Amino acid sequence: MVDQNQYYSNSRTQTAAEIDEGLRAYMLTVYNYMASALALTGLAAYVTANTPALASLFFTAEGGRTGLGMILFIVTIGLSFGISAGLNRMKASTVQILYWVFAVLFGVSLSYVLMIYTGVSIARTFFITAAAFGSLSIYGYTTKRNLAPLGTFLMMGLIGLLISGLVNAFFLQSTMLHFVTSAVGVLIFAGFTAYDTQKIKLWYDINDSHEVAKKKAIYGALDLYLDFILLFLHLLQFLGNRE
Repeated sequence: MVDQNQYYSNSRTQTAAEIDEGLRAYMLTVYNYMASALALTGLAAYVTANTPALASLFFTAEGGRTGLGMILFIVTIGLSFGISAGLNRMKASTVQILYWVFAVLFGVSLSYVLMIYTGVSIARTFFITAAAFGSLSIYGYTTKRNLAPLGTFLMMGLIGLLISGLVNAFFLQSTMLHFVTSAVGVLIFAGFTAYDTQKIKLWYDINDSHEVAKKKAIYGALDLYLDFILLFLHLLQFLGNRE
């Protein structure tokens, strides 16, 4: 005769094990999508920066953006918002295509980085960013602390960072303010890395269909991708050596 207590205990253990296995697979999918997008962005940036005829379409000789470059930047940012807004309505395959397109366009838009900073300093900053991102993401995944309240402060900080950056770029042009906003930016996107990792982990639901799970994974990858890129760019302000 089967012991009922033992039976229900084994059922709960099996369910917990299945959830844990599914969660690991889901997070691995998120990180794979993120890493693939970073590679695609890097390739697009490298090709653009090393093709003078192509680079001249988007950037001036001084490193500023041309009219077409500004249009590209606006379209790229708009596409990220479009993915977010249309996530529930679009098929997973459509979301995936738009995600890859976004990664390529963002790479072209960021190719100026390869033109104004030395390769050694870019590589050094990339590896430092990867180490910091990995540590922060592991913390966000493993911590028992609820990081949800942190989201409000991070969003307020991000809005303040954008406003101060625009004011400094168009009016003040202060080196000190630029330094301060870069430092604040590093802290903000470090915080977002841990916060977003926990948020993405909590999105996981063992009952999700393949379609829903795939869309969650892609959208989560987009969040972490942006955290990585923006953390990298702000660190580059400190660690990068210009050509």
